[in-house]
Amino acid sequence: MLALQGDVREHRETLEGLGAQVVAVRRARELAQLDGLVLPGGESTAIVNLARVFGMLEPLRTAVAGGLPCFGTCAGMVLLADRLVDAMEGQETIGGLDVTVRRNGFGRQVDSFEQDLPMVGVEGSVRAVFIRAPWVEEAGAEVEVLARVSEGPASGRIVAVRQGNLMATSFHPEVGGDPRVHRSFLDLVRGA
Repeated sequence: MLALQGDVREHRETLEGLGAQVVAVRRARELAQLDGLVLPGGESTAIVNLARVFGMLEPLRTAVAGGLPCFGTCAGMVLLADRLVDAMEGQETIGGLDVTVRRNGFGRQVDSFEQDLPMVGVEGSVRAVFIRAPWVEEAGAEVEVLARVSEGPASGRIVAVRQGNLMATSFHPEVGGDPRVHRSFLDLVRGA
């Protein structure tokens, strides 16, 4: 798990609860020991800046391009996007997902909300917690849409996607106490 900033503890607890061994990655050399990588929610510009400072930005791009299974939540979705809308001037991403993501698409912190969503690959509804969340504006032909907002003014917005070994949600499954989305990611890692 990328452990530079964000919801590291919450993801760790969820993954360990599912029996996964979790490594906190803060240096490029630690990427070699991974079967999969979680890019947690947090602040996307802070994570990119810290990745640059620690010499990890290019190694992360290389790992993603090389097929390392990755799961990005909220800011992690922003990091995995190939294209951004409403980004900070010059904001970089790791890339890999053929999507255009609107940073803070759902608004400011005060606009945070929760909603039960059906999600491809997860039985029943998932309690999705949206905190200053992005959404996917456009998804390329190879991108599978896993979930959309089902009600409210943003109804129909894409909030979970998968492309090859990459998976991303604009919501925080690590906060809701439901491990099924993480289990989906572990299945992806096992299948890689």
